[in-house]
Amino acid sequence: MKPLALSLLFLWPSLVSLNGAGDGTWARFASLPYPEDNLFLHDTFPEGFIWSVGTSAYQTEGAWQQDGRGASVWDTFTHKQLSVNGDVASDSYNNIERDISAIQTLGVTHYRFSIAWARIFPDGLLSSRNEVGLRFYSHFIQRLRDIGVEPIVTLYHWDLPQALQDSYGGWINETLVERFSEYAWFCFESFGHQVKYWITIDNPYALAWHGYGTGKLAPGIRGTPHVPYTVAHNLIKAHSKTWHIYNEHFRQSQQGLVSIALASHWVAPKNGDITPEAVQLCQCSINSVLGWFAKPIFVDGDYPECMKNNLKSLLPAFNDGEKLEIKKTADFFALSFGPLSFRLLDSNLLFNQSKKYLLRQLLYWIHTEYNNSKIFIVENGWDDSSGSTKTEDVYNMYPLKTFLMDVLKAIKYDGIDVIGYTAWSLVDGFEWDAGYNTRRGLFYIDFQSKEKERMPKSSAFFYQQVIEDKGFPPIPENKPITGTFPNSFVWGISEDVIQVETSPTTPQFVDRNIYKWDINGTGRLLKVKGVMGQLRKAQCTDYSTIRQEILLLKNTHATHFQFSLNWSLILPTGNTTQVTRANLRYYKCYVSELLRVNVTPVVVLYHPTLEDQRLPSVLENNGGWINPETIQAFVEYARLCFRQLGNKVKFWITMSEPNGIKHIVAHKPNFTILGHNLIKAHALVWHLYNNEFRKTQKGQISVSLHADWVDPANPFSRNDIEAAARSLEFDIGWFAEPIFGTGDYPFIMRDWQSQRQNTGWHNSYLPYFTNEEKELIRGSGDFVALNHYTTHIIHLEGQTGAQTGYEFKVQHLKDTTWLASPDGKAVVPGGLRKLLRWIKSKYGNIPIYITSNGIDDDSPSKDKLRVYYIQSYINEVLKALKLDGVNIRGYFAWALRDIDEPNYGFYASNRAAKLSVEHYRRIVDNGGFPTSKITSTKCYQDLNSSSKCNPSFFRKQLLIFALCGRGRWRRTKSSHIDSWLQFGTLLPGTFG
Repeated sequence: MKPLALSLLFLWPSLVSLNGAGDGTWARFASLPYPEDNLFLHDTFPEGFIWSVGTSAYQTEGAWQQDGRGASVWDTFTHKQLSVNGDVASDSYNNIERDISAIQTLGVTHYRFSIAWARIFPDGLLSSRNEVGLRFYSHFIQRLRDIGVEPIVTLYHWDLPQALQDSYGGWINETLVERFSEYAWFCFESFGHQVKYWITIDNPYALAWHGYGTGKLAPGIRGTPHVPYTVAHNLIKAHSKTWHIYNEHFRQSQQGLVSIALASHWVAPKNGDITPEAVQLCQCSINSVLGWFAKPIFVDGDYPECMKNNLKSLLPAFNDGEKLEIKKTADFFALSFGPLSFRLLDSNLLFNQSKKYLLRQLLYWIHTEYNNSKIFIVENGWDDSSGSTKTEDVYNMYPLKTFLMDVLKAIKYDGIDVIGYTAWSLVDGFEWDAGYNTRRGLFYIDFQSKEKERMPKSSAFFYQQVIEDKGFPPIPENKPITGTFPNSFVWGISEDVIQVETSPTTPQFVDRNIYKWDINGTGRLLKVKGVMGQLRKAQCTDYSTIRQEILLLKNTHATHFQFSLNWSLILPTGNTTQVTRANLRYYKCYVSELLRVNVTPVVVLYHPTLEDQRLPSVLENNGGWINPETIQAFVEYARLCFRQLGNKVKFWITMSEPNGIKHIVAHKPNFTILGHNLIKAHALVWHLYNNEFRKTQKGQISVSLHADWVDPANPFSRNDIEAAARSLEFDIGWFAEPIFGTGDYPFIMRDWQSQRQNTGWHNSYLPYFTNEEKELIRGSGDFVALNHYTTHIIHLEGQTGAQTGYEFKVQHLKDTTWLASPDGKAVVPGGLRKLLRWIKSKYGNIPIYITSNGIDDDSPSKDKLRVYYIQSYINEVLKALKLDGVNIRGYFAWALRDIDEPNYGFYASNRAAKLSVEHYRRIVDNGGFPTSKITSTKCYQDLNSSSKCNPSFFRKQLLIFALCGRGRWRRTKSSHIDSWLQFGTLLPGTFG
């Protein structure tokens, strides 16, 4: 027997270009406005939107031999081929009231369930009618209506009576079309007066392909290549006949709607390359699964062209009469989008493209491909939770949130008529080929318990909240405000490192010759023979990197610039008697040139987490920060810096992000000891400055901490809420509490250490400060400096067993509804405001500076993500100032230029300005977000075009030439030039 998959693989190259209207979907979604379309949409679903939850009979009912129920193909399949089954499952047959209570708790308007054909007709025939089974469904439907919930009834969810499989061979036999229509007629007649939504068949693709082709699903047949297509042919006929029965005999009196639940995956061009060929393959991939059934039913009664061209004689044909019978036999498009559509997707049906879990794109494709059909999502959810997960199912909750956001955007942005949504499923149950290894329920069930109690999970609380709110209504706190910052507010840019030149690259007067301009002849500069000029010593302006960087900086209109010194470049051995004078001189020049253009330098002494700013080698080799001698070496290094630079630097940072060392692999085993010594080193340097330099230099000094915000992944879980609070203390309070609070570590760290040691974790070591050290450390900061970039959501893995390590084990999760950078960093402006309020609540009204805030953006020039990021985060700072009374004194955007951190800069690595330069400058010029905007001068396009933009015009009005490499001159427009030339002025060889 030829394997089924090989038949498709063999025919794949014969694709031809016969695409439908949906083929524009991929290009459309690749060109949506960015980042606007990626933002979380705060809006509500339309009035009358259907909120539903669902189950299927075999997955949840159990009671497989109770009250006269006949055997189904799934009973036989699981008993013979699988190690688990649905004999009991969720036992919904014996727990109607528990299910009703769970449904009522959610607040849904509709409930989807399926009728077990073999429960009301044990052998599948009307003659075998089982009154007990009939009463069960009548009672259940009535109970739903009692609580104001409309039933959505699926006639057939894969559980064919085994007797029909035995008698006819199942759906491979066209006789089942008649048997199914008889069964459907009976159901319409018996329940139709209380049912307004009917689904004839669920996911016919999975049934045909895996039930009769691969054998992965019941009835487990591994048929010849033509079998699945014959089965699908009969399923389509059965649906069509059933629709016509309802339309002709029941619609007028019952006023209901009938459809078929079609499942699909989504696929995108491999590597994102949207070519006509790739789109053609994607189109055929969807058509080979969804279109296989949707095109005959919703369009013209016939199969997609790509299937007919690929499969040739394998695909049965409908005659003209059948086509007329089949087309337009659905009152709405019932869509199923869940894990099984991906888990059991034959890889050959991807046609070498990439599968994607994108519901919104699929909705748009259906909308355009099938004539703007009303779409009802009758199954959606995910199975990221393991079989051991109980009630805290955050791994299912976040996909649910993502899919709901997709639906909302499809309605609001794409104009798609989505009329309802069904979360899957109500309760944990038997998950087909996965058995009980995964859980999809909104309510947890202990399958080993007799009672089968329904316990709401986090996803249930979340879905309940969404239904109650009718979506995601706007939050007043998220609305931007207008207003300005005080005139004294610091507007800065921070850079981790600056490139150090050991010697000046362009000193003036390196050429001692004197030149005369031949204005009447060649127009060239002619050397004056026998006349030599004087050389001069190099000046700070001769460092080309300083000139270039400051020109970029000045164009942003920033008032402050923060950068880090490199300890090992100044003191290679760590000994202050062995100073590298050239490097120290460079830093002095950098500071001087900043001040010359009215930019205040903010100098970081040491950045312990930067790979290229390691300790001096001798200190590193002697144990680094484990060795207490490094503390004293740092103090002496700081003393040198204060002496050499302190007369010009009024804003010092002892260390940048020392709390980040615990994330460095090499430091993890001893990070608490390293942190202990870093805190003491900082405190000693602060006291050094305070006692010996502050009076004369009149500066201020502190430490800057990495301070991302943390939210609980599960806001309905006390465990996650407490874990988020602990995480803030472990990440920020670890350094902040000793310095700005009590002089000691946060109580929560000490308490956690004690708990860990009591339970046997002897590696949970947190050093102690002496009383003298506490007094030394407490208050050793003039301000709080925070480096903030993003917000994390964390989940405590409390349900998966004990974890090792000093800290509690948490998982950092991603909320894909949040805007994120190319590097995956979430853009959550409100997290910064939460952080600022948290700092104020813990440490009082101490001055706060945001000393670094930025995001990666891979656009080389139009960095729209960074523009949005900067504007939004600064606006949150303004809210903290105006609305929360936070004593916020300044904001530093990160970074100036793409160097060590590509894509983070205002300028590209070639120093070309990006769009964000103009936007940040406008905010700086406006002092925030005034009601009436102030127009900012656009300088980034041509830095030499205006005296308002080019810092050199402020101090060097007489410069008329610049050397761009030896022998190449550029004439600069100036009103001074003509008068100079009239008198034959002698010009020195090179101008700086």
